[in-house]
Amino acid sequence: MHSSVLRARVVSKRATYAHRGGVLREVCHTGDMETLDERTRPAPPRWRGGAGIALAALLAALAFFSGAHFGDDWGLSRGADNLFAANEAQQTVDLSQFWEVWDLLEERFVSASSTEPLSEEERVAGAIRGVVEAYGDPYTVYLSPEESELFEEDIAGNFEGVGMEVGSRDGTLTVIAPLPNTPAEKAGIRSGDKIISIDGESTRGMSIEAAVRRIRGERGTTVALTILGEGDEELREVKVVRDRILVPTVKTELRDGVFIIRLFNFSAIAETRFQSALREYAESGTRKLLIDVRGNPGGFLQSAVNMTGYFLPAGAVGVREDFADGSAERLYRSAGRTLGRYAPQRLAVLIDGGSASASEIVAGALQAHGVATLVGTQTFGKGSVQELVDLGEGASLKLTIARWLTPKGESISEGGLTPDIAVEITAEQREKGEDPQMEAAIKYLNKR
Repeated sequence: MHSSVLRARVVSKRATYAHRGGVLREVCHTGDMETLDERTRPAPPRWRGGAGIALAALLAALAFFSGAHFGDDWGLSRGADNLFAANEAQQTVDLSQFWEVWDLLEERFVSASSTEPLSEEERVAGAIRGVVEAYGDPYTVYLSPEESELFEEDIAGNFEGVGMEVGSRDGTLTVIAPLPNTPAEKAGIRSGDKIISIDGESTRGMSIEAAVRRIRGERGTTVALTILGEGDEELREVKVVRDRILVPTVKTELRDGVFIIRLFNFSAIAETRFQSALREYAESGTRKLLIDVRGNPGGFLQSAVNMTGYFLPAGAVGVREDFADGSAERLYRSAGRTLGRYAPQRLAVLIDGGSASASEIVAGALQAHGVATLVGTQTFGKGSVQELVDLGEGASLKLTIARWLTPKGESISEGGLTPDIAVEITAEQREKGEDPQMEAAIKYLNKR
């Protein structure tokens, strides 16, 4: 199809999307929670000027208008002509070079192999990926229908794979944390391990979502990971047999007069499980509490905020949300559902390099208000906010819209949280089943 015909189809398709209220309502009114650190919420007006206008115009020209936030800025009843007129009044976007490249590829490109030619939809998706990747943010990603389905499996908390959370650190694919009792943990993969290749394919320049697709797979199959561990000078190859992964939530234990709550994630049910754990704590008779969020990659924002409310007075700021577009800073405050006479007399939080996002929100809030002591090692430093936008037809966009700040205004992304009591754990200690961090925390809480 010649690009002029496609352009005509684009305008027609945009007008259709502009009146498809059900789709836009789904995008703009899907709640106010972060899900696995990617959330859907009422979208504030965006795309005002600058690069935002350029991206908006290009997305519209590529017929993926349904996922952008124009519904808030322009109203559902505006037609395509009015929308373009408003954009052009603010800034003229020259897409002539884009269409020239489109035409050249369509008319003259010859594949070096017998591969089937790209469909129009695949080329459009590729163009969108190019725009998104130009922003250089590993957490802002276009998700195809297949990738969106994988993301939904993450939210559901069960899938087939190796059982680890991965992220990007200094441009390198890095293990945030292996989940407990999963193939990844049993294979010796640790927080901070750098994944150099997957089944022989280099991860350089590979998006997090693309890496997840390659690591996931059918139960019983094997994936080969080339790993560079923290402090290691040589690469090692780890072969992991995939399995069905069921993500745990909470585990409790009473040890040496200290009640321990091990929190594995901040899923939709985490707060309810945390409440049950607190009931166990109240009935235990001790007033020494240890919350362990080591290896906890995060989850629902609201769960994290609500959990801090059990230890902070009403109105105390738990976390700040700082928007890049000039919107007013948003403060998440404690509801003040404190434990009353069961409030811990001594409280500590165990952290490590696998503690990320929602874990850092909880630990950072309790540390900032002086109600808890942090024990362990530096946290991961994942403090950006992603909004999940439905683009229709199964595709979606994860879009970084803000960053988390501690109650004192410090960016979580800039190095993570520093423990009050620093305690390392060596590979040898792990192999022996020793846990000096846990021992140090218990010793601190039992100190008179």
